[in-house]
Amino acid sequence: MTKTELVDKLAEKGKITKKLASESIDLVFTTMADSLVAGQEISIPGFGKFSVITRNARTGMNPQTKEKINIPETKAPKFSAAKALKESIK
Repeated sequence: MTKTELVDKLAEKGKITKKLASESIDLVFTTMADSLVAGQEISIPGFGKFSVITRNARTGMNPQTKEKINIPETKAPKFSAAKALKESIK
């Protein structure tokens, strides 16, 4: 599903304009991104939990030259689906 399709569904189900639906979606995702940048977890009961994980520094290898390279520590977003969401998909 694309953002446009999501906006259409939200506008239809919520009986609101597409402009308002688009602004609402943008606001939700911007707020979530800001919270994750600040290091906060986002927990949505019945849906899942968003968090930020730290990947440790490690040694990798360039596949073309076989040269060892150092890969620095990085942060990445993580999503864990709630049990209710997993079961509804089955």
